[in-house]
Amino acid sequence: MPDSTFTRAPTPRDLRQDLLLAAVMLVGGIISAGLSTVARMYGDEQAPMWSALLVVVGVTAPLAARRRWPAAVAVLISVIYFVSVTFHVPELYVSNISMFIALYTIGAWMRNRRAAMLVRVGIILGMFIWLIIVMYRDAIDEAGKADMAAGLFSPYVAVMMIQLLVNGLYFGGAYYFGERSWHAAVQRLALEERTRELEEAREVTAAQAVALDRVRIARELHDVVAHHVSVMGVQAGAARLMVEQDPAQAKRMLAGIEDASREAIGDFRQLLETLRAPGDGTVGTDDEPSSTFGLDDIADLAQSSRDAGLPTDYTVIGDPLPVSSTVGVNLYRIAQEALTNARRHAGMGATADVRVRYSTDAVELEVVNTGRSVGTLRPGLGQLGMRERALASGGSIDLLPRPQGGFRVRASMPLGRTGFESNAERVVR
Repeated sequence: MPDSTFTRAPTPRDLRQDLLLAAVMLVGGIISAGLSTVARMYGDEQAPMWSALLVVVGVTAPLAARRRWPAAVAVLISVIYFVSVTFHVPELYVSNISMFIALYTIGAWMRNRRAAMLVRVGIILGMFIWLIIVMYRDAIDEAGKADMAAGLFSPYVAVMMIQLLVNGLYFGGAYYFGERSWHAAVQRLALEERTRELEEAREVTAAQAVALDRVRIARELHDVVAHHVSVMGVQAGAARLMVEQDPAQAKRMLAGIEDASREAIGDFRQLLETLRAPGDGTVGTDDEPSSTFGLDDIADLAQSSRDAGLPTDYTVIGDPLPVSSTVGVNLYRIAQEALTNARRHAGMGATADVRVRYSTDAVELEVVNTGRSVGTLRPGLGQLGMRERALASGGSIDLLPRPQGGFRVRASMPLGRTGFESNAERVVR
């Protein structure tokens, strides 16, 4: 965050601490004024003690508002300090400390950084000009004394150089530490904002992960339920018609319904076990996918479709190549949904043809069925699920009605793992 846009406002706790600081400094200043008066630090030129008490109040009371009005407090304390030293008021220590705190506060809390620099530079220059004038005046007063003839580094000159050095460190320290405090506050706020942004991003990511999980679970449930219930429904209807004409055939159809129900229960159990499995909250990994179905199981789908009354051919074109578990299960589910839709919508006398084609860099699944003509394509959850599975594996899919009747589903997926697939694989299956 740029310094120009940063605003540092004192908290109620900061203001209470300023009141406590002012009170402690006031007590210390009263003690310092009393001891300095007794010590006669200015000799015969020393001002009375009441003036020292006024100075103490003047340099400590403004500290209670130092973070609210840092520039005004610093200027006021500086003026009182100048006056007290000029008139030999017997109190220096608390005044010096208050001056340091006031200069520090400008650097640490003043919002207008240009004004903060100008105020501090003005006070520091004024102080050094005043110090030089005092040193010059004292040098004139001491010119006739023997100590001044001792050489360049006489005791008086040494004392003046010490004063310059101490004042340089004093004012430089106040300036430096004030700037450090301001920049530290800027960096702390930037870190807090970054932390808040990361927390918000984490919450968004978690919400997206939950949404993806819900979509994945809904897609899995739809595929399992639609397929098995469709098979059972078709076979139950056929068995009802055949029970009087051909009881043996009706029994075989009822046995098929029983097998389909067992498969449905197995699929549900597998899905529930996967959801309950401990781990990182995602369903399915590369080593243990949430579904054990793959390309080889599409042949069983075709057989189940034939058993359910829809004549279905199954053909593999090209030499079979290894594919990732995600590609395998997604193609299996697409074929399952396509055959389920064919049984539900194609009508009597329809047939289906399932082809799996391998090329050098992709595998293609095509499911074509004859039957009723499809007018307006009305996308449902099944078609949405097929599109999501194709995209999750970095592939593409076409869902098109055939002019002569029936429907065609063609999905193509790359054999290699795409970047998108590797990122989505854990939440799609």
